[in-house]
Amino acid sequence: MRIILPLLGKTKEQYLAAGIDDFAGRLRRFVQLDLPVLKEKKNVAREDQARLQQEEGQILLGSVPHSGGAVRLIALAPAGQQLSSEELAELVSRWEDQGVRELVFLIGGPTGLAAELIQKADYVLSLSRMTFTHEMARLLALEQLYRAFSIKAGTGYHK
Repeated sequence: MRIILPLLGKTKEQYLAAGIDDFAGRLRRFVQLDLPVLKEKKNVAREDQARLQQEEGQILLGSVPHSGGAVRLIALAPAGQQLSSEELAELVSRWEDQGVRELVFLIGGPTGLAAELIQKADYVLSLSRMTFTHEMARLLALEQLYRAFSIKAGTGYHK
């Protein structure tokens, strides 16, 4: 299985970048992981944030492989499904059993994901009802994916 988590811009906070690198390395023990860094939009006026979401959504969609039914597009959004770590592990296992080869996790920029992009997703996942920066969401998503694959492998990390 391959996991793709496209990043809108580089992670600027060093402590988050270090955590992302750590959990990316851990997760790569279980799956192929791609973290392409995409060009982010900058200096957008507050009244143009809806346009920004649309443009960033197009950039994110452009990074998604076109492998037919073997890809699952997962949008991370506060209104999504909240799962326990064990439930996430079960969901990933089900997708593997269904022949899914690639999971693409989409995290929006500072203004979040456009509603249209969320509607195109195969699954909408929420890390929490609380608000996190998009850079922090990257770290949390990678940690939870590592935890899910640790659960699947029967290691002790998830306890």
